[in-house]
Amino acid sequence: MFFLTRRSVIAGASVSAATCLAGCASTNPNPSLNAAAIPAAPAPLPANPAMADAVEPQYSSIYAEIKDDPFTVPAVKLSQIDSAFLRKNVSYATKEAPGTIVIDPANHYLYHVEDGGRATRYGVGVGREGFAWAGEARIKSKQEWPDWYPPKEMIDRRPDLKKVMVELQSGVGMHGGPANPLGARAMYLWQGDKDTYFRIHGTNEPWTIGLSQSSGCIRMINQDAMDLYQKTPIGTRVVVLGSPGAIPANAARV
Repeated sequence: MFFLTRRSVIAGASVSAATCLAGCASTNPNPSLNAAAIPAAPAPLPANPAMADAVEPQYSSIYAEIKDDPFTVPAVKLSQIDSAFLRKNVSYATKEAPGTIVIDPANHYLYHVEDGGRATRYGVGVGREGFAWAGEARIKSKQEWPDWYPPKEMIDRRPDLKKVMVELQSGVGMHGGPANPLGARAMYLWQGDKDTYFRIHGTNEPWTIGLSQSSGCIRMINQDAMDLYQKTPIGTRVVVLGSPGAIPANAARV
């Protein structure tokens, strides 16, 4: 699948629409004793130490409605998403430098590596069978509220898309906005001077987070995509870990 966006930033400069082709869309918790002389009892170990280390934010706040001119990002219905895939700051051991994005498709997580052996972990939706991929890339461009230009192959698979397509400046597509499958933000992955055709982007289907239903791209809750977008500069290294059936990004085509 292929996307083309209205606003594009590459190394801080505008780029032509032709450089923004890509694709993703879905298919459908005794008092008198001297206390100082008594050693304190060790705290009981948590049932799951890894989960105890996670720092959970106030979800009602970070997933609230956001005014993002010219559109509004609706509040997330938390009941639609498994809480395991909500944003958390966690302990994360990795050799990757702070600022790197590491994606673990098999477990449906994206990690933004931070100092001190920690990371912000986001739940993601990933490619369904036949659309999984792995490899390394860098973010070459970033777009806010991108337009969507699905390729002919995708429209052939999804003829129902024709009814929502309109003629845009670069062809038939869909204007960026709340109804657009790319959501509020998109980050475009390249290897050198070659587009991998894979993206990290928001979604208007947050209930698909934690599932494998996309056409290869990494989809996030819109509020999470916006959070990652604002702390991810052009040139950021992205590492997509291998998973069953994954193919190298440079060999994949949507």
